[in-house]
Amino acid sequence: MTVVKAQNVTKDYGLNGQTVHALRGVNLEFSGGEFAAIAGPSGSGKSTFLHLVGCLDTLTGGSMLVGGSDTGKMTRKALALLRRHSIGFIFQAYNLIPVLSVEENISFPLTLLGIDKKEIRERTAKVLSDVGLEGMEKRRPKEMSGGQQQRVAIARALVKKPALILADEPTANLDSTIGKEILELMVALNKSEGTTFIFSTHDHMVMDYARRIVRIRDGQIESDEVKS
Repeated sequence: MTVVKAQNVTKDYGLNGQTVHALRGVNLEFSGGEFAAIAGPSGSGKSTFLHLVGCLDTLTGGSMLVGGSDTGKMTRKALALLRRHSIGFIFQAYNLIPVLSVEENISFPLTLLGIDKKEIRERTAKVLSDVGLEGMEKRRPKEMSGGQQQRVAIARALVKKPALILADEPTANLDSTIGKEILELMVALNKSEGTTFIFSTHDHMVMDYARRIVRIRDGQIESDEVKS
């Protein structure tokens, strides 16, 4: 099943009176259950592509299908619902809500979906166990290490049971030991839950774990390698 299909995708930005061509006719497909990395130097267009897949930005040209829905033809409300139901995000800065506990940060997306309290408790408890954070439910983000905060971010992304998780430089703020633990956790969850993971990264360790590496440079696909 195709989860993401980009056809001739372009994205332009205006900068100091000039046009920056961030993406130049990108064609890519990702299937369910993939564990893929989009790699490239800073400014290559990899984060821009991820933001377009995640409906955080709008296309200049081409089409982007996410879960079969053409995002360029959807209203803002429909895009928000697609993000809320079908896509999980993991950012390098964690993006946790500082005034909420671990438990509250994780369960917050389920509250937005209107899920009943009993199921919220059950799902939250499961993902806390999955990411190894049992006993830390009442802690605030500032009381946790970077690796622990990233685990909370992963749990928050997973709790919705999305078909797709987008991870934008998820190891950038972690040392190599913690980064490896986080990647091994995501590999295990990918295998057990069948969730599609797409990373943007320039971290060679992420590329080592990825089963597919798409290299992008100057807004164009340079190579697309599936590991044997």
